[in-house]
Amino acid sequence: MPAPSTEALHAALATVDDPEIRKPITELGMLESVEAGEDGQVQVTVLLTVPGCPMKDTITREVTKAVSQVEHVTGVDVRLGVMSDEQRGSLKDQLRGGQAEREIPFAQPDSLTTVYAIASGKGGVGKSSVTVNLAVALAEEGLRVGVVDADIYGFSVPRMLGVSQPPTQVDDMILPPVTEQSGVKVISIGMFVPGNQPVVWRGPMLHRAMQQFLADVYWGDLDVLLLDLPPGTGDIAITVAQLLPSSELIVVTTPQQAAAEVAERAGAIALQTHQRLAGVIENMSWLEMPDGSRQELFGSGGGRSVAESLSRSIGAEVPLLGQVPLDVALREGGDQGLPVVTEHPDSPAATALRGIARQLARRGRGLAGRKLGITPTARV
Repeated sequence: MPAPSTEALHAALATVDDPEIRKPITELGMLESVEAGEDGQVQVTVLLTVPGCPMKDTITREVTKAVSQVEHVTGVDVRLGVMSDEQRGSLKDQLRGGQAEREIPFAQPDSLTTVYAIASGKGGVGKSSVTVNLAVALAEEGLRVGVVDADIYGFSVPRMLGVSQPPTQVDDMILPPVTEQSGVKVISIGMFVPGNQPVVWRGPMLHRAMQQFLADVYWGDLDVLLLDLPPGTGDIAITVAQLLPSSELIVVTTPQQAAAEVAERAGAIALQTHQRLAGVIENMSWLEMPDGSRQELFGSGGGRSVAESLSRSIGAEVPLLGQVPLDVALREGGDQGLPVVTEHPDSPAATALRGIARQLARRGRGLAGRKLGITPTARV
């Protein structure tokens, strides 16, 4: 039996992506060697970015699977090594594209990433549930999506997405965990806090944490970045406006007027920060009864009221993006780390959330702050 082709083996390994970076291991300098014997046994040596990489079992499994499909291969032995300091440095330079380490890619004029900051006036309106399910629904639309759990005190996004593995740190660069089903990348302060320990920080610490989430985390090429903001108009909301001036606000409210009035204040911060308002989402709009009727437990009209009030304030239309009904499946999905848009796609809440995601997916990154590639010429 002839030995497996070296070209075929390299082609097969080029289909194996690093689970965190989402690029082929052959492009990242992770493939150290491939040796094939006359008996069809293949030995592959892969260099992990750091010792004890949490994704080493996944890499071993995917390499074995890819190589096993090559003609004349009878067995695969995957050996794992660790990159040297020089190799890690080269990888960091490659991923950052030679940019300054402290630079926030989403704040650059040529960034193609649309950034949505999901805000609310008060807690308990389901902002995080909306953020998580929008992220997954946008990914299902074929977009590359990242989520920053910017609610430093009330972090909950990793649990809702079903993410339990910690980030991988390559020197001072952080590789965010990636959800298996949807491929959504996520970072949260909860990944760095042991147990359920509270975070007791003030303004400067909060600003620094957000800066690290945006500059030190390797996000890759994202189409959409969602930030789950804490309720209100405090330090984090101001920091996001400073670090990401082209970000757009999405305000989440419930139908009741008391919540709507507070939500208006959260949206009105755009007047001071000069951010664009992408729209309003009304959550917990009604409960669908077995007979098909709707029970409006929290009243009605709050979302429409917020959208109209903000439209008058800024002098431009702020749309009501959608109304999300109360749904037990939505709550259960959040508790279990199984977003309702994938687990129960035909449920009332999932249908509404996927409809909102489709609207956002059709919107492109605005021209504000971007280089247009136009060179002025002298008049004739």
